[in-house]
Amino acid sequence: MEDLREFLEALEAQGQLRRITAELSPELEIPEAIRHAAYRGGPALLFERVKGHPGWRVAGNLFTLERIKLALGVERLEEIGERLLAPLSAPPPIALLDKLKAFAEAMSLGKYMPRAVRGGPVKEVAEDPDLTAIPAFKSWPKDAGRYITFGLFITKSASGVTNIGIYRIQILNKAEALVHAQIHKRAAELFSSSEGCIDAAIAIGGEPALMLSGMMPTPYPLDEYLFAGVVKGEGVEVTKGVATELYIPARAEAVIEGCVDVRDLRKEGPFGDHYGVYDPGGLYPVFKAKALLRREDPIYYGTVVGKPPLEDAWMGKAVERIFLPVLRFLIPEVVDLNLPEYGLYQGVAIVSIKKRYPGHAKKVMAALWGLGHMMSLTKMLIVVDHDVDVHNLNEVVFALAQRVDPQRDVVVIPGAHVDVLDTGSPTPGYGSKLGIDATRKLPEEYGGRSWPEEVEPDPEVSRKISETLRSILQ
Repeated sequence: MEDLREFLEALEAQGQLRRITAELSPELEIPEAIRHAAYRGGPALLFERVKGHPGWRVAGNLFTLERIKLALGVERLEEIGERLLAPLSAPPPIALLDKLKAFAEAMSLGKYMPRAVRGGPVKEVAEDPDLTAIPAFKSWPKDAGRYITFGLFITKSASGVTNIGIYRIQILNKAEALVHAQIHKRAAELFSSSEGCIDAAIAIGGEPALMLSGMMPTPYPLDEYLFAGVVKGEGVEVTKGVATELYIPARAEAVIEGCVDVRDLRKEGPFGDHYGVYDPGGLYPVFKAKALLRREDPIYYGTVVGKPPLEDAWMGKAVERIFLPVLRFLIPEVVDLNLPEYGLYQGVAIVSIKKRYPGHAKKVMAALWGLGHMMSLTKMLIVVDHDVDVHNLNEVVFALAQRVDPQRDVVVIPGAHVDVLDTGSPTPGYGSKLGIDATRKLPEEYGGRSWPEEVEPDPEVSRKISETLRSILQ
């Protein structure tokens, strides 16, 4: 998929998009319509008349697991993680032929590099910035104002590595907005180590692979344009900005260029977030707009967060599938992973492992919590055996009930970093973590005893009864 429009056309061709012709406002009305569609498992929506924003259309409720596969052109989302690992997974070349093959494979990585173009659709119109002209959402009645909820926030490190993240951005006026980049995010690290006003851009829409990669925990310090190319299967198109030194997405619907003044901190929030409550916000730096580039007839894409499951739950499930091969590469005993859609992405994770030795489950907990942006903010980890289906919560509950002794198998880590938005922690960003070892216990973990033999039916009797009852129990 080359841009948001091609994705919308594909959805419409499959009967998965509906056009809304009634005039609706981006303040409360369009977000409410998106929530209604999302909670009911409904189609993607394209709002053709946006109150107060002539010339703009708004797209919403675009991403479910199946639609993400469509957007990325894959049958299995795991293919993307496997693509990332392919150059690292092959045995080292020894023979000349192997070395030539390895060189060719290394050169093929070039196809994922961003492709610079002179123009691009995003440069059809260049004008003075007016953030208030963008149909950004006020999603909940007590939100502090209108927010860009799925803008690709683009910055560049001192070493030249591009960072693309998705942070809520509160519009203050025509030329200023607040960037809610939490302390654990790459942009926050850049802000804390910089002075003055650093180049930044906010992109709306674009290539679906780039849009989705913006919300993924890209392994640091991998350049995020390069990672987006891996997600897409080929390089994304970029073009030089007109008001910054940044490269911006050439096929975006709109891009606001400017800078973030790290010295100018102002109160952001409240904002109704994915925990289902109003986050009070805090002090965050001001983005100061310098230029607005857009298509002649731009389409705004915004997401809505609140109590699950909304779009962000399915994006989290996509991250789970895409990064499972990476987890298996880093922690080979990992079999499968479930980030339940009601688990708030970083609230609960269930992982199955091929257990080999005493304390193995706790070793995996420690390894997962140490994995940077990928799993380090996970509050609760449940580890089960390889034969437990982590996506079947009844099987997980059975393992918890049958195999856990709280004193032996529950790990609580006090004084740990947690998600700044976590409503359960006593201090924003600082709380505790919980790990539960729900694996079968080895003798060293079980008082010297062997784990009890599990019941199994007699195979001959089972086959006979299956045949006898086949017509009854169809």
